[in-house]
Amino acid sequence: MAIDLEKLIDKTVTQLGYELVDLEIINHGQLLRVFIDKLDSVNIDDCVSVSNQLNHVLSVEEEISYDRLEVSSPGVDRVIKKLEDYERFKEERVKIKTRMPILERRNFSGILKGVKGNLILLESENSLIEIDFEQIDKARLDPKL
Repeated sequence: MAIDLEKLIDKTVTQLGYELVDLEIINHGQLLRVFIDKLDSVNIDDCVSVSNQLNHVLSVEEEISYDRLEVSSPGVDRVIKKLEDYERFKEERVKIKTRMPILERRNFSGILKGVKGNLILLESENSLIEIDFEQIDKARLDPKL
């Protein structure tokens, strides 16, 4: 039975009071990069605490091998992956890349207007664009100053 690495990490991070934002496996598992968040932002002590706990949990699992673990905050241009995130970051600037062209393009930027069912509402170039959540390849906050 294969271990679902993302579920294991999500469970551990959640039990510690954080949100798993993203997980990257780089160089065939040599580097395991975990991005965490919490409501009042993440500091270095949070990253150390989560890193220590994950190292302990992952060392018990013989199927999981990695050379290096990095735990960090998602940054100001954090990735948006979950449907709930699109509602949470309503009225924020975002960049969205779709899997297939919509209105003859795949890259969009604008103000997130929320969620309607499975549709992400984006105000871009003075019009409201509806993007099916399943068609989103990548999305991140776009903190232009």
